[in-house]
Amino acid sequence: MNTLPTELSSIDTELEVNDSTRWIKACTVKDVPEDGGACMLHNNEQIALFYFVSRGEWYAVQNLCPHKMQMALSRGIIGDLNGEPKVACPFHKKTFSLQTGCNLNGEQYAIKTYPVKIENDFVYIGV
Repeated sequence: MNTLPTELSSIDTELEVNDSTRWIKACTVKDVPEDGGACMLHNNEQIALFYFVSRGEWYAVQNLCPHKMQMALSRGIIGDLNGEPKVACPFHKKTFSLQTGCNLNGEQYAIKTYPVKIENDFVYIGV
């Protein structure tokens, strides 16, 4: 199993749906390592995308760790804290909820989260 971080270029195809969310086609499901992350670029913003296999869930958050302003979260370690899916920055181990973006270390840092959906083996991120 390849769990090394992956860098993705943006396919940058938009899919309009019936709600107010604009969906960006990020990649195929095979482009993201199981229980790992990948990074994509959309409008000069890096977005970290994670496939949490044991939960059968996908998450997308900003790639920038606000602690030291490093583009690193896509290379972070995913896990959970009392059932809350999280990512830990690989540099200083600051942890963030993949659902809400809240810092799980009790600090004021937070990250932006994005909705994710899968259709026909493509991963879409709501922006």
